[in-house]
This record gives sequence, C-alpha cells and structure tokens, in this order.
Amino acid sequence: MAIRGVTMDVGSDGVAVIKFFNPPVNALSPPILAGLKRKFDEAIERDDVKAMVLMGEGGKFCGGFDINVFQNVQRKGNSAAPEVSGGFVVKTIEEAKKPTVAAIDGLALGGGLELAMGCHARVSTPKSQLGLVELTLGIIPGMGGTQRLPRLVGISKSIEMMLLSKTIMSEEGEKLGLIDDVASSNNVLKLSQSWALDIAERRRPWLSSLCRTDRLGPLSEAREVLKIARQQARQNAPNMPQHQACLDAVEEGIVHGGYSGILKEAEVSSVLVSSSTAKALMHVFFSQRAASKVPNVTDIRLKPRHIEKVAIIGGGIMGSGIATALILSGISVVLKEINAEYLKKGMKVVEANLQGLAAKGNITKEKAERAFSILKGVLDYSEFRHVDMVIEAATENVSLKQSIFGEIEKVCTPHCILATNTSTINLNVVGRETGSQDRIIGAHFFSPAHVMPLLEIVRTERTSAQAILDLMTLGKMIKKVPIVVGNCTGFAVNRTFFPYGQGSHLLVNLGVELFRIDKVIRDFGLKIGPFQLQDLAGPGLQKEAGKEYANAFPDRIFSSPLAELMVKNGRYGKSNGKGYYIYEKGSKPKPDYSIQSLIEESRRLSNIMPSGKPITVNDQDIVEMIFFPVVNEACRVMDEGIVVRASDLDIASTLGMNFPSYRGGIVFWADTFGSGYIYTKLKKWSEAYGGFFKPCKFLEERATRGMSLSAPAFRSEVSRSNL
Repeated sequence: MAIRGVTMDVGSDGVAVIKFFNPPVNALSPPILAGLKRKFDEAIERDDVKAMVLMGEGGKFCGGFDINVFQNVQRKGNSAAPEVSGGFVVKTIEEAKKPTVAAIDGLALGGGLELAMGCHARVSTPKSQLGLVELTLGIIPGMGGTQRLPRLVGISKSIEMMLLSKTIMSEEGEKLGLIDDVASSNNVLKLSQSWALDIAERRRPWLSSLCRTDRLGPLSEAREVLKIARQQARQNAPNMPQHQACLDAVEEGIVHGGYSGILKEAEVSSVLVSSSTAKALMHVFFSQRAASKVPNVTDIRLKPRHIEKVAIIGGGIMGSGIATALILSGISVVLKEINAEYLKKGMKVVEANLQGLAAKGNITKEKAERAFSILKGVLDYSEFRHVDMVIEAATENVSLKQSIFGEIEKVCTPHCILATNTSTINLNVVGRETGSQDRIIGAHFFSPAHVMPLLEIVRTERTSAQAILDLMTLGKMIKKVPIVVGNCTGFAVNRTFFPYGQGSHLLVNLGVELFRIDKVIRDFGLKIGPFQLQDLAGPGLQKEAGKEYANAFPDRIFSSPLAELMVKNGRYGKSNGKGYYIYEKGSKPKPDYSIQSLIEESRRLSNIMPSGKPITVNDQDIVEMIFFPVVNEACRVMDEGIVVRASDLDIASTLGMNFPSYRGGIVFWADTFGSGYIYTKLKKWSEAYGGFFKPCKFLEERATRGMSLSAPAFRSEVSRSNL
C-alpha cells in the first residue's frame, strides 16, 4: 500500500512520474500541494529529467481540493490557508521549462481537473469523470479553472459545466478538446510518458491552456453568451452569489486576458469561501457524510446482508415509485395489489416512470426495458416466501396496516425485513399484533420515490441493528441518502415540518394574503409555497396526517376551517384541477382568486384576528412566523433523541422537504439567528396568538444558556434522549 504523500520516479527515458496519494479520492490537502511543489521543483532542476507525468495513485486521479481546508479558513480566517496554494502549483507546472502530461484515471473533479488543465496535455482512461463542481459548495474554481476551461472547451460549454456543476466523461472531453488522448488503465501511464517525450522533443505542440484563445471566439459573441448565462443564473439561482461571481471571473479573462482573469478569480474566491452560502453548503456536504455513521449500528462490525428481491404492497403513487427506484438498481420487485385493476394501474405507473426517465435522457431505453423485466405483479402472498424484504406502501390507515403486517409475518421467512412506508403512524402501533418486533422498520420514502433522494429509516426500541444496516445499505444501492431516526408520530422529517402547513394557515386566518405567503416562501428558496404543496398532496393525505398529529400533539395544533371549506367546495387540489390554484394541462398553476370568499369565511369561523383586523407583517415576519414553529418542533425532536445529531435534521430538511441547501438546513439556518432571538419571537407570538407558537423547554434552556441549537447535548438533555 502506498504511503500518503507525493513520490517521483525518473525512468531511463528521462520522464519523471510524479504520483500523489491521499485516499479515498486523492484530495488536494496542504501536505499534498506542498509535496507536489517540491517534486516539480526538483524535476525541473534535474538534468536527467526531460519531461514529467502527473498521476494519482489507486485508480483515481483527483477528486478535488480538501474541503476541510475551506472550513478551517471559515473558522480561523486566511491564516488557515495552505502555505502553498493550488493555483501556485498549477502555475509552477504550466510555466515550467519542461512539459507535463496529466495521466487521468477514474476522475478529475474540481481542483483535480484544474491541476490537469495546468498540464500541457491530458491522457485519460475511458469513462473517467471530468468536471468543475465547486459551485455546489458555494465557491468557484480557485486554481485557474474559470480561465483554462473556456480556453479548452469553449465559452458556452465551460459555463454550462461550471454553473450546473456538470460532469462529462473522458470520451466527450476528447471531442471537446479537454482530453488529448484516451487509453486503458493498463496503458494510460505508458501513453502519457510517450506524449510527454513527444512534447519535450517538439514532435507534438507545447501548449499552455492559459495562453490559448482559439476556442474563445469573437468578443461580441462571448459577451452575448455571458449575458444570457447571467439572466438564467438570476432566474434559476437568485440567492446564490457564486454563479454571478463565476461569470465575473470568466468575463474578466475573456476581455482582459487569462492572467487578469486569474487575479479576478482569486479575488472573488477569497470573498466567497467565507460567505454564508459557502458555509451552509459545506455544512450540508459534511452533514451528509456524518449521517452514514449510526452508533451501535455502523460501529459494531456488522456486515450487511445482500438484498436481491423486495416485495412491495400497494401500487399507488408511492408504491410504484419505490418499485421504480429498486428495479433501476437491479433489485427484483414483486408488486402486490388487492385486485387486477389496481395492479394493472400500478404496473403502468412504473412503466411510465421508466419511460419518462428515458425520454429525459436520464437512462437509456434499454435500461428502462431491462428494469421493467425484473418487476412482477401479483395478487396474493405466494411469492413473498422468496423475498428478502417487504415494504408496505398502503394508504395511511392504522387497522389496514396492522392487518397487513399480521399477514406478511406468517408468509415471509424469519430473516425477511418487514418495512412500512408510513409517513406519520407510530411503528409500535403498526406492528402491535406481530411477534417480529426486531425486524419491523420504517422505510419512509418521499414522493416521487424514484426521484427524491431521502430515505428516512425509522427504528423502534426493538429493531435489530442488522435490519437497520441492511436497509441503510439498500438505500445507498438505490442512490438514496439514508437517515436513521427514532420512532414517534411523524418521525423526524414530517413531525418537524407539521407546523409548516399549519403556520401558513394560521397566518391566512390572521389576515395575511394567501398567495403572498406562497411567493414569500418561494423567494426564500423553496420550490413551491405551502398552499401549492397542499394542492399537490391532496386533502385526503392531509386529513389522515392531521388526525395523527392532533392525537399526538393536541397542545400545539392549529385547526384551520379553510381546508374543510375547500373540500366542501369541491377543491381537491391538483388531482381535480381545482385547489388554491387552477391546474390546466400544459400550463403552470395559476392562483385562483375566487377562493377569497372561502378565506373570508374561514377567518370569520376562526375569529383570531386581533380586534377583528388583519395583522401587518413584512416578508421577513412571514418567513419567521412559518419557520420558527418548525424550528421549535425540531428542538423537541432533538430533545427526545429522535435524531442522532442536529445535522441529520439539516440533511433531512434539504433532501426531504426541499428546504434550501444554501441555507444549510433547518437547524443550521436557525442558528444564524440564535436561540435567544427565536425564543423571544415565539414567546411574543404565543402571548399574542396562542399556544401554537409556545417555545419548548429545549429552546428555552438553550436561549437561557446562550447556546446554539446544534451544540452537543448537555447532561440534562442526554438523560431525555431515547435513540
């Protein structure tokens, strides 16, 4: 096994092979950068070296810059920046009096691709991933990527790759001019050495990426491309400054030259790395990693069992979506329904899901056909004897679910995992009549299940670590992010966010304009507002979920008359084209202002407006009055130990509820205000508008102590934890 660091071997042909090793992805950490600088300086000075080849050890070139460095800079300032910068290493390579060829294997992402673009040619293995993905972290390429990529692939393609953080394969890279040659893993080093010698001996051109202009095109065309890109960025990423900053750096280089562009890139990079957006997005990045570590599950040397076949009960929107996700990853599925008509509908939905993905180019037609071939529809339990897991996805009805679990316990093997996709019902209630408590688990997908990335894994006090680990492994196999949570009504995600819809209704009944609320929440960063979300969910699901929350948390429920009035008026949301919005095929949803009479009736019935007059609020008030109750419930979820760590709620909120990732998740965002501020606001509103806003004990304690909400639990809190 190679030792972390940088090595150099000089062959008899005069080519120095400089390798760096920093598993798992050969990230560019400060020691690696310093080592690269030393080795290149040595190679440049040695008389027996004619040229250099740069490569990563272990089947990967480089996955990018070490993000821990950015977080250190955010905490400590620029004093924490590496002594040898990545940009300086790239400059050393590019301006050297001897040529370097990058031998790319597996991937060259972020700083890895920037390093490769500083070389004088690039040879890659087939199917290697190439891309500048820094904008997903709130920053821009900071090692010259904003200047060299446009000069290698053209302005339009480079902007697309950077602003969308889009990766391409080496084959496409070769067509674009980013890659000079492609070779197998066994031959990539040999071919790179040959290229390096050919450049040194002038049999191939010696090209500096930063000095090229042949791919930039006329200045007037470049400016038009940039203008359009800026407009699209303002529309698609209005709250993310890194997009405009990236375009600023690109434009500077095109107008004033590559070296001027490098200076602009460095200037804006130093500002962005400490921005609130970068801090939030990097928090999300590390939080997602942390979520895969579950005490007493992933740290006790258990090995996951292989799951090859899964049965799903219920072919509705959720069941068919789960089936789609599984078969796309090669897991055979048995889909059960209560009659032939429902089964046919469920199978058709799965087929439509696959065809939709193929039409968008997300999968090939052949993959769609292959996936559908491993799906089998059934009307009884005979096939359940051969499955490794059952996922119940029937309607949210307690007695129905209890009946199903009683049946599957009898027909499935003793090792089969018995999972439910319930979104609200306590698992102890679901499995009350069974004797298999150790293998009952929640597999809560979010709709549409084949698209949404979150899988909320719900454990009871009796669920075995093996069952949890197996479901976590399955989640990763089907490209989901598993979050393990404790058992309660609504679990972690839906319970935390149940005040979201109720808070929006409370505001309407206090006199705030309904469609204004949706707009404010969209401007805040969610894709749709709370009322349009209710249109999509439909009144049936809301009603059933509402009953569960009312029974579990009667002291903090706001029951709005408006929802019932909408149903009585025949407004079922998107399902029948009429809700708070009007839904017409081929058109975007349009606000239906004719519901104002229903709103007025709801306000009359609820009678909560102070002195009978609408309250006056600004947009920030609306955001806080909707999301601070959500934060309050998140505090209860943390206090009860429903989540392992606060950051799990951040990941769950961004992936499951579309809370904007550039705000870092619900708890991270709350900590930007401080526990004291949130407590004071909630206390004020509770005195004015009732118990819905009443701050919980956990929040009060944190506010009193001046602690952040995400800080590790202190002793009195640990005693209350039950996960």
